[in-house]
Amino acid sequence: MSMTQQAEPAVTTPPAPGPGKTDGRTTQRTGMVRLLARPEVGVLLGAAAVYVFFVVTAAPVRDGSSMANVLYQASTIGIMALPVALLMIGGEFDLSAGVAVVTSALTASMLCYQLTANVWVGVIVALAVSLAVGAFNGWVLVKTGLPSFLVTLATFLVLQGVNLAVTKLVTGNVATDDISDMDGFDQAKALFASSFDVGGVEVKITVVWWLVFAALATWVLLRTKYGNWIFAVGGSQESARAVGVPVTFTKITLFMLVGFGAWFVGMHQLFSFNTVQSGEGVGQELIYIAAAVIGGCLLTGGYGSAIGPVFGAFMFGMVNQGIVYAGWNPDWFKAFLGVMLLGATLINLWVRRAATRR
Repeated sequence: MSMTQQAEPAVTTPPAPGPGKTDGRTTQRTGMVRLLARPEVGVLLGAAAVYVFFVVTAAPVRDGSSMANVLYQASTIGIMALPVALLMIGGEFDLSAGVAVVTSALTASMLCYQLTANVWVGVIVALAVSLAVGAFNGWVLVKTGLPSFLVTLATFLVLQGVNLAVTKLVTGNVATDDISDMDGFDQAKALFASSFDVGGVEVKITVVWWLVFAALATWVLLRTKYGNWIFAVGGSQESARAVGVPVTFTKITLFMLVGFGAWFVGMHQLFSFNTVQSGEGVGQELIYIAAAVIGGCLLTGGYGSAIGPVFGAFMFGMVNQGIVYAGWNPDWFKAFLGVMLLGATLINLWVRRAATRR
């Protein structure tokens, strides 16, 4: 043996723990972190708390017809909150969503009335207009690199002015004419604004559409390549482009999905009330965004779900109707809205920190 060769110290390797020797506290902590990492967990608990609160304080809420009204209010918000949430997961948001709903309804109403055409003509043209508005927002955003705040704020102002000006020019009034006696109205109403009976309680068809759209959006996010693209462009647009994600296509189609939602809700409003007020819709975009944020979506993008906004919209409907059933001043709704929004934001922040904490 060489004089420079030294004996290496023996290394004692501790025995691997057997299958029954895992740390239960670590397993429990890991499971809890995974649960908290779900974006819809916080809003689910919040929605349950709001529901219990109004069930206890407002006796009419316990009635089936009252809950049907709550679900109807939630569905009209929730249908739009879903595409808005997908857009937010993709890293953008749309300030024109509220007035875009009215634009679609005005387009369908005035077109079919002035042309004395079947209402389905107006419905189809309104769909094309809504998709075109969404495509325009997305195209301007990806081509110029401007923030979605500026692009959609400009669209919001344009649509608001066009809604009022064109309606006055065509009808001579701020509202459209009644179209309830026109061909195709009953069929369109059955699709967009009908009701059905469940155990003696009248339920609006929008509740069913809301749940169907939520299931479809969840499937898209979690089971399709397009869902992966949404998360990727919301997390890091440049990184997504580097790995082959079609960023331009994804952004534009997300804005078009918001346009589709605006069209659907606009058709519901038109065939529910037979006429449309051209000045409505202002401020609703904040409700849709707030429902998505309360549902766990982040304004920074790359994080969220489709189920969370369902519970967020339910909280809106519950508070909106619960205040009335409790006999309180409905002006308190905005205060509740602000509290819920701030609380949800803080919960989401805490959840993300807890999920990423080592």
